[in-house]
Amino acid sequence: MNTAPPAADVQATIEQLWVYPVKSCAGIQLPEAELTDTGLLYDRAWMVVDSEGGFVSQRELPRMALIQPSFKMGQLMLRAPGMLSLHLALDAAEGPLQVRVWDDAVDAYDMGDVAAQWFSDFLGPDAPANLKRLRLARFDPDIKRPCDPAWTGGRDATTQFADGFGLLVTSSASLADLNARLVAAGHEPVDMRRFRPNIVLSGIEAHDEDRVGAMRVATDDSAAVIEPVKPCGRCPIPNIDPTTALSSPAVSDTLQTYRQDPRLKGAITFGMNAIVIEGDGQVLRVGQTVTADWKFD
Repeated sequence: MNTAPPAADVQATIEQLWVYPVKSCAGIQLPEAELTDTGLLYDRAWMVVDSEGGFVSQRELPRMALIQPSFKMGQLMLRAPGMLSLHLALDAAEGPLQVRVWDDAVDAYDMGDVAAQWFSDFLGPDAPANLKRLRLARFDPDIKRPCDPAWTGGRDATTQFADGFGLLVTSSASLADLNARLVAAGHEPVDMRRFRPNIVLSGIEAHDEDRVGAMRVATDDSAAVIEPVKPCGRCPIPNIDPTTALSSPAVSDTLQTYRQDPRLKGAITFGMNAIVIEGDGQVLRVGQTVTADWKFD
């Protein structure tokens, strides 16, 4: 008697892995990354805030795209044009600081005056008056920031300083589809950095990530399970060139022609927000196989 499980509807491969240590700054492309209950390790663990603790992003300060992080010898290193590099120990934190991420008030840690001055010096000169003085916050790992249960199906899921969910999943085919439309309209193609995903899949059709249920990743130890739960509504950040921090409307204008999503009342979407179901502590690697079945609402 054949007891083998039925073949999955969809089989993909992890093509890219990205973490964004400081919310809204540049990302780091990695060959492997540890999965945690809140997403990938160190993803959105730090966040730039204004004098009242409200988060700031490329929406207000496009030059945040030019701040490039890296990991080296137990430190987070931040570089930006015209600035000496800022070195922060991965386990460093100073006094308590309450911050806000959208509607969530979150207890966090302040990263001190040196970090505050570094961000203020780089971002402040071109910033509005209320964003001249900035501070850097660190997420408190003892705090649980829940994802919206309306999208998780009531299941417990948490994230750090991400907008709302621990992971963002996209596919190379989805980007290729967008680029074909951009080129046809006379625009330059764009790269995946504009969409700030954590996991980029290959081997599937454009936007198949929108239509699948739980994704099973074949890790070294066993398997990790992540589940796409909410389409990612897109603000103007994908219009910002991550190399120059200059903005033009071509990406949003093009997405508007074919990516209005009724699940978000017609907002344009690209990629899927996902939560971690199983696999805390397992390692995701480029090249691992991902399987999933179609999701039928």
